[in-house]
Amino acid sequence: MSLTNAQYDAIQREYDARQLKNRRLLESRRAEVFRVCPAYEEASDKVASLSVEYGKRFLDGDEGALDRYRQELSALSAQKEALLVQAGFPADYLEPVCECPLCQDTGYVNGRRCRCYEQRVIRALYAQSNLQELLATENFAALSYDYYKGEDLANFKKAVESALSFIKNFREEYRNLLFYGEVGTGKTFLSNCIACEMLGQGYSVIYFSASGFFNLLSRYSFGSDNKEMLYKTYEDLYNCDLVIVDDLGTELSNAFTNSQFFSFINERFLRKKSMLISTNLSLEELKARYSERIFSRLTSNFTFRKFSGPDIRACKNI
Repeated sequence: MSLTNAQYDAIQREYDARQLKNRRLLESRRAEVFRVCPAYEEASDKVASLSVEYGKRFLDGDEGALDRYRQELSALSAQKEALLVQAGFPADYLEPVCECPLCQDTGYVNGRRCRCYEQRVIRALYAQSNLQELLATENFAALSYDYYKGEDLANFKKAVESALSFIKNFREEYRNLLFYGEVGTGKTFLSNCIACEMLGQGYSVIYFSASGFFNLLSRYSFGSDNKEMLYKTYEDLYNCDLVIVDDLGTELSNAFTNSQFFSFINERFLRKKSMLISTNLSLEELKARYSERIFSRLTSNFTFRKFSGPDIRACKNI
């Protein structure tokens, strides 16, 4: 699952269009204010002439020019704000207009992608995989304990508590989660709940089925087409806030994929980037299927939560 260059270009065009729209809105507002309140336009002209005047004084060696300029500029700014309010406009009516205050709608902060840009990329990824529709129904608002009893209920409650703690402390505490247990016991549902909540809080989340995830690893290593696009996708995988791999163990596994999987987990670990893995395998099966070093990395860096009980999907169809 990856975006094409055309999709990245489309996102950039969205940012360019947003900046143009907001510049035009600000110009329209400024023209409106000048029409309603000519005194405001006069005060604005004074600010421009003030800058030229005191710039010349400073260059001519007037050491006090800068302080006097700041004082007069502050007085003019207060006058302009008062005129704006008196004319019936909000005090911030002529402030720069932008949807994201971090990047000013450029998509970048200090040369790096802004969180809003990352989120826009993730939304495109989700739309591409149709996962957005799934998250509309699989979220914490739809969570139910009705299908669990006894020890199964206790296991599920512990998993939900871990999920909520994971979300609440995500910014301050680096953690990874691994959900394991029988088919249909809620692992994927709770993973989707976490994805929905994290996306809602502005974090970047990428979701893969195990087969899709390992297919991407193989394509990156052996594919000959569009290496640049695959490289960008890999960087997204390394740098996004949370990667979710669902149904680990359903992919075709071999020495190569296991090696790539270890490298990926290790790189995410070194960058302190969280992962959530779900699997129908038992711990014994997980250890037998993957290398000792992968299992060791998982047990030392992931919080394990067991799921048990009836197949909820089957119960719902009864």
